[in-house]
Amino acid sequence: MARLMMLSVVSALILALLVSAGAWVLRATVPSAEQIATSYATPLPAPEGPLRVFHLGHSLVGRDMPAMLAQLAGHEYESQLGWGTSLREHWEPDAAINGFEAENDHPRFRDAREAVGSGDYGAVVLTEMVEIKDAVKYHESTIYFGKWADRARAATPQPRIYLYESWHRLDVKPGWMARLDGDLETYWQGALLYPDLGKNPRAPAYLIPVGQVMAHFVRSVETMGGLGPVKSREDLFQRKEDGSVDQIHVNDLGAYLVALTHYAVLYHRSPVGLPHALMRADGSAAIDPGADLARLMQQSVWEVVTALPQTGIGS
Repeated sequence: MARLMMLSVVSALILALLVSAGAWVLRATVPSAEQIATSYATPLPAPEGPLRVFHLGHSLVGRDMPAMLAQLAGHEYESQLGWGTSLREHWEPDAAINGFEAENDHPRFRDAREAVGSGDYGAVVLTEMVEIKDAVKYHESTIYFGKWADRARAATPQPRIYLYESWHRLDVKPGWMARLDGDLETYWQGALLYPDLGKNPRAPAYLIPVGQVMAHFVRSVETMGGLGPVKSREDLFQRKEDGSVDQIHVNDLGAYLVALTHYAVLYHRSPVGLPHALMRADGSAAIDPGADLARLMQQSVWEVVTALPQTGIGS
């Protein structure tokens, strides 16, 4: 009973968000709490072997994270990236994609429309730009997530479509952790995942909850006063030439945590015990978190992804 009451409240919040976002959103089918629970009650079957994966997104996907994931899983992948690129900008043929030439100048690039519509992929991973509030308000995220997901559905009878929940700048207001805690239901699920679910209750998209994993891991490692090379959340992020913290882009340690989360969700396997000495996309050695920190990261991932039915894993 308590769970149903909670889901009803969530559905009401979702509807309020969609109404406030603009009249065009009213055309979206907002599922009830019961429909959401039913659609995610039965986990996806675990893959029988390596998946071929397509990543669509921006610099929070990057080149190194998919390369790390491929080393963990032994799979093939391609991607289309940009700088801060929205799903709408990737979709519209006349839209300018900032950083397109630089980010896609590598052997793993494949045109996104061709790739997602090809049926060649066991999993299609989509992510939206951040600030996610702006993406929803100005870039019609609800519509364009649905367009990409529908393109994948049209290409294969049993698509595995995933929404990669990313993170915000460390200096975001009213606080990085507060936004990670609050944005999942309001934006990633409420404005992207669930409206798409309303149209496709039997073929839902699933969640790769990286933001939630980051929050859980950071709380753990900061509470214990640090472990190995990570003393605080800043140690997951790159440093600029002047030594200051890059407020949005993760370093090798952050990319490893993101890759572990993708691995656990895509393959329905605990990442505990996976290798932690990996290579970047260019073949150079990534920073090794060490056995103890890697294990805490791996445990954090599995605790989070198995607690959320939207991952498709099941508890």
